[in-house]
Amino acid sequence: MTGAQTATSDALLEAVLKSLNDDKAEDVVQINLRGKSEMGDHMVIASGRSTRQVVAMAEKLSERLKHDFNVFSKLEGKDSGDWVLIDTGDIIVHIFRPEVREFYQIEKMWQPGAAAAT
Repeated sequence: MTGAQTATSDALLEAVLKSLNDDKAEDVVQINLRGKSEMGDHMVIASGRSTRQVVAMAEKLSERLKHDFNVFSKLEGKDSGDWVLIDTGDIIVHIFRPEVREFYQIEKMWQPGAAAAT
């Protein structure tokens, strides 16, 4: 892609998934948040094998979205590299080291029936 394209949430989701795939992200999960939360339309959760890979994937994703869609993302957690959150507005991306992802298990909060479990 060259130049800024229209940043619909579906186009952003496609770009996020492609970027993570290109950077060899593992265990990528996408969650549709429409009608479930006001925080965004989609959530993407992925793992990187090391802190270096987690940070690199987050930085590359942010740069690609800026270049291709003129979307400026907010990054949190880049300094530690255990868990980086990328907020694009419509898409919330979490990139974890596997051990940290296993500890927090945030995708389980969004599975059907999770709110009913006690």
